[in-house]
Amino acid sequence: MKSFAATASIHGVPEKIWGILTESARYSTWNPTVTKVKGRIALGERLVMHVAMPTVRAFPVTVSQLDTARRMTWKGGLPLRLFTGVRTFTLTPRVDGTVDFAMREEFSGLLAPLIGRTISDLQPAFNEFAAALKPRPSVESSDRGGL
Repeated sequence: MKSFAATASIHGVPEKIWGILTESARYSTWNPTVTKVKGRIALGERLVMHVAMPTVRAFPVTVSQLDTARRMTWKGGLPLRLFTGVRTFTLTPRVDGTVDFAMREEFSGLLAPLIGRTISDLQPAFNEFAAALKPRPSVESSDRGGL
């Protein structure tokens, strides 16, 4: 099974970070790896992610899990579970005022060994995603008073 993951420790409140992670229309303003997101980030909704790789590519996903300010999962792939990609975002608040952000994507299915060989190294894009989320003024600040 092929997978990629990235983490960041962010000084802020989970609700602020969550607000950025779930505002699809603004992804391209802060995330250098995403050029556009079509759709609304809500449970059961279908999104089309346009990502900057060597060329811009579009990937349809469905929001399959949504636990506000804690965990979100996007799932996409081929029918009959021949190939599935599952991306999970997790926010874990700490007593010191930081929030641990984690993002992981795992690829599985009958065709995963074959298709997995064609997937380029996504680790740099995952690292950029986490790094771009962290310094946002509306996320990382000394104001712990909510949104």
